[in-house]
Amino acid sequence: MLRETIHHFIFDPDVEERSGDTVQFRLIYDGRLPAASVSDTRSTVKHAIRKALHPQLDELWSFHPALERIARHTDEQVGAVFSGDAFARCGYRFVPLICNAFGLTCSLDILFLRRDMPGGLIRSGGDIDNRLKVLFDALRVPQNCSELAGATPEPHEANRFFCLLEDDALITELRVTTDWLLTPRADGESVNDVRLIIQVKTVLTMEPVL
Repeated sequence: MLRETIHHFIFDPDVEERSGDTVQFRLIYDGRLPAASVSDTRSTVKHAIRKALHPQLDELWSFHPALERIARHTDEQVGAVFSGDAFARCGYRFVPLICNAFGLTCSLDILFLRRDMPGGLIRSGGDIDNRLKVLFDALRVPQNCSELAGATPEPHEANRFFCLLEDDALITELRVTTDWLLTPRADGESVNDVRLIIQVKTVLTMEPVL
C-alpha cells in the first residue's frame, strides 16, 4: 500500500439516500500520536492532527448536500458556528461539524495501525488509551490558547478552521480496532508513527432545523 495512493477523503454517495441527513465519511491521519503525560500534554501533536484533518473537513463541507443546507441556513446560532464567530479564539475561527447548534452527535469507528505486532499494545509510543486521549483532544475545538502550543493560523486557515467536534463528549459510540502497519518507513518517519482511519457517522439528537 503506497502512501501516495491514499485518498484523504472518502465519501459514500449513497449514504444520504439511505439515511436522510446522516453524514458518514472517513478521515485519515498519518503521523505522530504519542501518549500524553503530566509533564507533556502533547499540545503540538494535537494541533498537528487538527491541521491534517482541516483540509479533509473543508472538502467535506464544500460539496456534501446536507452540509450545504447548514451553510445556507439563516438561524443565528447556526450561522455563528458556520462563520467561525461562535468559536473564534487565539487568532483562529474554528468551525466544528459535530456541535450542539447543529443537533448532532457522532459515532467513531477507528482503525488504529501501528508498527507493533497485533497484541503489542504498549511497546512503542505509549498505551493505546492514553494515545487515544490525545487524538480526542485533537478532534475537538481547543478550549484555550495553551492547547495550540503557540501556533497561529496560516493564510489558508485564517478565515475558518474546520474541526470535527465542539466537544469530545459528543462522541456517543466508539469502536477501535488495532492492527499492524506494514508499510515500509518513509524518510523521516518514526517507528512510532501511526496511520488512523477514522470512520465518522453523525447522529441527530433533535429535530433538524434545516
